[in-house]
Formats: sequence, C-alpha cells, structure tokens
Amino acid sequence: MTDPNPHRQPDLLSLTSTMLLELEHTAVEFARLAGADIMTALHRTLSVRYKTAAQSEYAPTDPVSEVDQRVEELIRNRLAERFPAHDIIGEEISTHAGAEHDVVWVIDPIDGTGNFINGFPLFAASIGVLYQGYPVAGALWCSSSHALRPGVYHAHRGASLCFDGEALVPRPTNATVKRYLAGDPGDRDLDPSIGWDIRVTGSAAIECAFVAAGLLRAARFRQPNLWDIAAGVTLVQVAGREVWTRSGEDWTPLIRFVPDVNTARERSAPLRTWRQDLLLGDADAVAQLRADGNQPASG
Repeated sequence: MTDPNPHRQPDLLSLTSTMLLELEHTAVEFARLAGADIMTALHRTLSVRYKTAAQSEYAPTDPVSEVDQRVEELIRNRLAERFPAHDIIGEEISTHAGAEHDVVWVIDPIDGTGNFINGFPLFAASIGVLYQGYPVAGALWCSSSHALRPGVYHAHRGASLCFDGEALVPRPTNATVKRYLAGDPGDRDLDPSIGWDIRVTGSAAIECAFVAAGLLRAARFRQPNLWDIAAGVTLVQVAGREVWTRSGEDWTPLIRFVPDVNTARERSAPLRTWRQDLLLGDADAVAQLRADGNQPASG
C-alpha cells in the first residue's frame, strides 16, 4: 500500500555508517563494472532495438542496446548473491527480487542510450540505493567528467561527494562568469534575466552528476523515470544542493520517492511507477526555475 505521507522521514537509525558505506562501495563496484562493459562495446557494432516502434523508420523511440540488457542482468546476478533479500528496480527488466523490502536498488545500465549508440560521448551507468524510498547511496559512472575523463561520482548519506574514491569539492562559483549553465529539456524560453544558458545533454544522470560537481548550476527534468535520477539525487543532496519535485501544481522539496497517489488507479502502484517533474541545483537557481516553471511555455 502506498504511504500517504511522502514527506515522512524514514527511520535511518537502523542503517549504520558501516552499512551505508557498504552500500556505496557496492554501488561503485557495479557502476565501474557497467562502465567497463560500455567502454568495450564502443569498439564494435551494436545490436539495437526500440521499445516504441512505428511504421516509419524515423519514428521509433526509446532505443535499447545489447549492452543495456547484459549489464542489468549481470548486476542483478551479483546483487542476488550479495543481498538476496533486497529489491531491485531496473530499466530493462521489470521483475522484483525482493518486493516490499526496505532497501531497493535502482539500476539504469546506460542512461543516454541514444547518445551511446550514436557515439556521442555523454552517457552514464546509474546505480542508486533507496531505503524506504529515501535516497541513501548512489554511484554514477560517467563517460565524461570535471576531470575530462570517464569516472565514477559516488556518495552515501551523511558522507562527502567523491569521484573515483577521492573527496570532491564542488566547483566554486566564479564571480567573473556572467552566464552560468543549466540542464533543461529546452522546450520553452527562459527569462533572459535569469542569467544562464541552457544545455541539453541527453542524459539525466550526467546532468545530476554535473549539478553535484558544480559544472551545471541547476537542471530541470520533465517526469523522468526513477532509474534516470535515483542515484543522482543522492549525489546532489550530499553535495549540498536542493532537489524539488512537483506532482500537480505545487513544488515541494524531495524527501523520499513514493508512487503517485493523486489518482485512485495509482494508489497501489509500485515504486517503479514514480514519475514527477524534478528540479535540482543551488538554492537561488532552483528558486528561479520554480518561479519560471509556473509560467506557461511559449509557443
């Protein structure tokens, strides 16, 4: 049954620092495993299918490569050996290993598959860990980073943001830069007085990592899937940025992920069904995006 109070603070006392560290280290291990497979696959011709097909060859959407399926199966098998009771939510496989368990692993083997299959070097592997819906650990292998190389951004609740095992201090604001960058779907005109330029990367996970690291000042997502952002939300929150969500008309700080309870049809929906608008970034940028998002889109 869906929890009617999405803002309830879970009892995290049962998660010791040792447990949280183990969850983070496991997430990093799996993210690196996925990254290695992705890098190897770049050197060969990939088999690609589409989740949404149409009569026109130009219309299919939601590409899936052979790597997506293989990597998720590999991670699921490893998790079954290490944490057999834990639940798993993955993009490519809908089965649940331990439905109703407090700990849920949220896996996206490749976020930005469209970029990946076309050789456009912005994609990621995302491994997030939720406890009672509360984001507690995450690891993102990214094809590019602040260090101009592939690597893993990772963190757990109560610790520091890290990159490849080293603590990472988010990029400081440069007072001489007059136009900052924000990730945005690019489907509307922003008020030019806001003071930033829009970037569309094609990967929500990459944008979450870049917000956490301070490369993007903010990012906006229109109803992303849980696996796109579960790990990234943890990194952004650990880095001291804000995360807000909107179901309906009102924006609220994201505390935990719960299924949408706005309609009777969804009251018993699994956590996998979560899809809400999301804003994340520094406090001033998020406040401006919230205000701008309440205005009608142009065109």
